[in-house]
Amino acid sequence: MDRRTEWQARVDAVWADASLNNAEVIDRIDELAAEWPDDDALSLFQSAGARDSAGLEAQAEPRYRRALALGLPEDERAQAVIQLASTLRNLGRADEAISMLRAELAAHPGGMYAGAAAAFLALALAGSDASSTPGREATQVALLALVPHLPRYQRSVTAYAKALTAP
Repeated sequence: MDRRTEWQARVDAVWADASLNNAEVIDRIDELAAEWPDDDALSLFQSAGARDSAGLEAQAEPRYRRALALGLPEDERAQAVIQLASTLRNLGRADEAISMLRAELAAHPGGMYAGAAAAFLALALAGSDASSTPGREATQVALLALVPHLPRYQRSVTAYAKALTAP
């Protein structure tokens, strides 16, 4: 096993450890990221994801942007675009998220993460106001039907979809 594969296995183990709280995930991911140079796109991507998962979107955004600018392998690039767009939506910048996700879907319409990109685009288009309207309920129903078919983000899309009609 090469160094990067072994490192990724340790990163995956952190993400899989349900006993860790958000701060512990950030600390462990940062420890692993420190094994690489500061300009390592994959470690920046993981560091961004840890903060994003903990609700620290303002800290996650510049890390996602830097990782994307440095260049990520296709699988992680697609995830970083989706996660950055979700972060932007949560930061109240839905228009930027919409633009980013539309570009992703136009460039990679049949990609592995096209369904996830579409789900997060629907969330961004639905807006952040959680009042229960027929349009929001329709979006919720469609997203919840899509969830079992997503390769990732099932828990996030489910939670965000349910929030669309929450009081």
